Amino acid sequence: MTVIHLTTIDWIIIVLYFVAIIGIGLYLRRFTKTGEDFFMAGRRNSSWVAGLAFLSANLGALEILGWTGGTMKYGMAVAHWYWIGAIPAMLFLGLYMMPFYYSSRIHSVPGYLKLRFDERIRLLNAISFAVMTLLMSGINLYLMALVFRTILGWDWNVSMWVSAIAIASYITLGGLMSAIFTEIVQFFLIWAGLFLVSVLGVMELGGPGEVFQGLPENMGRLWSTLGSAENNEMHVTWAGIVMGLGFVLSFGYWTTDFLVVQRAFSSKDLRSARLTPITASFFKMALPFIVVVAGLVAWKLTNQAHSGFQLLNHPNNPNELWHDTALPMLIARYYPPGLVGLGITALLAGFMAGQAGNVSAFNTVWTYDIYRAVIRPKSSDAHLVWMGRVTTVVGILLSVGTAYVAMQFNTIMDYIQAIFSWVNAPLFATFLLGMFWKRTTSTAAFVGLICGMITSFSIFIGFKLFGPYMASSGLAQLLTFSADPSEMSRNLWQATWGWGVCFAVTWGLSFVTKPKTDAELQGLVKGLTPKTDEAQVPLIGRPGFWAAIAAVVLVALNLYFW
Repeated sequence: MTVIHLTTIDWIIIVLYFVAIIGIGLYLRRFTKTGEDFFMAGRRNSSWVAGLAFLSANLGALEILGWTGGTMKYGMAVAHWYWIGAIPAMLFLGLYMMPFYYSSRIHSVPGYLKLRFDERIRLLNAISFAVMTLLMSGINLYLMALVFRTILGWDWNVSMWVSAIAIASYITLGGLMSAIFTEIVQFFLIWAGLFLVSVLGVMELGGPGEVFQGLPENMGRLWSTLGSAENNEMHVTWAGIVMGLGFVLSFGYWTTDFLVVQRAFSSKDLRSARLTPITASFFKMALPFIVVVAGLVAWKLTNQAHSGFQLLNHPNNPNELWHDTALPMLIARYYPPGLVGLGITALLAGFMAGQAGNVSAFNTVWTYDIYRAVIRPKSSDAHLVWMGRVTTVVGILLSVGTAYVAMQFNTIMDYIQAIFSWVNAPLFATFLLGMFWKRTTSTAAFVGLICGMITSFSIFIGFKLFGPYMASSGLAQLLTFSADPSEMSRNLWQATWGWGVCFAVTWGLSFVTKPKTDAELQGLVKGLTPKTDEAQVPLIGRPGFWAAIAAVVLVALNLYFW
């Protein structure tokens, strides 16, 4: 069933979007000659350009559709993923971790691990990141095809292949520079195309106060219902939110995931690199005004018998409402011809921004941290650029393959946070010790990271295969502080355990294994890295100044919605 019918002007807007992004790739090809150009965008971007791309790389299908639908299930609690689950980590990256990253002139996050530790841990992280990126990329394509097939009646295969070919074209032509510039275009398209949905929804309900009026207590607040797992829809306590999301998953993603950190590497100098995530943090805090507000509007309309608003049933489970259709159904409700084309283009931009981020990160990690490190160490710069272009095409094809695999899963959204808990959560413990404790050894870091990843994955498998036994034996209570934890609660706690095991093993083994000398750690560890001199920089241009403002805004938002 086709829910949204596109007019001629809607199609013109969509076609112009595809022409524009491929045109950007063709134009920027002339500036993409060296490996530094292709993989790092020449390291000449301002903090604003890098910051918008930094956030846009995170604005994929899961971000926009997933959390709009998630709001219908969990309420205001979804804002935790934007505020406590992002902003502290983004500020920490800019203030404390970026000097180590940027000053070492690395091309990737695994590249830092090679310099700080050794080749073993670089390869472990590169391979696990490449696999994770392809899985996420495939899920992104799958969800895009699923939405547009259901909402617009587009052919399943056409939906995936048109997007895949467009992304492959502009990244192959212009590399990271193309990805960054198209991500900036996509960022503004997302705001222009989707913010009006929330505004019109609030107006229909009678104002901001009416959006929250009548919501169940456990859906309208952030912190006041987290004293007990039974008092909120996520079945999680404040400890799970603070430790599992606010610390482990958040810091693990925003400070170590190369998909987003790569954008900061493209900055023209260290100060711009430090400002990149801090600049992005202000826009990140504003995103709930699209995602959460739209989700709450959809919830209110769904529960009003006279509204005529109804979600679609899930294609893989006809007895279950498909929450991810909330935003497209609101577009169909509020937008006239022309604006519908803009709204659909904004959704396309969201899908493709996330996809472009995955592919550009994958081609850099493969080329520098696997191909050059293991297969062809003496590759020329020109050969590496050629390999990067080839890897872009291969990565897109593999993503399409994983998308067809993802079609077979009924609860694909449940695995997204789980994937991050397996890889990013323990990796953050490795980075934390490696950057701030020079006694951390290479052997300890390698063994600790493996133990942390195995711990997190084992807990996931344990609940999947032996859920009833975990509950009856008390293991569920021990691991999650809840006798009947939700899927989200388990993800938060398995991430916490994975981080804790990695931290403990790495810390303990470092005392009985040999560390690197101070000379080998220059520029890589706190205390052995020159401090940034900002004495000549006006206060308004300092990263610390803007980070302090972001922190104040964050506290104010959490107190207001307490």
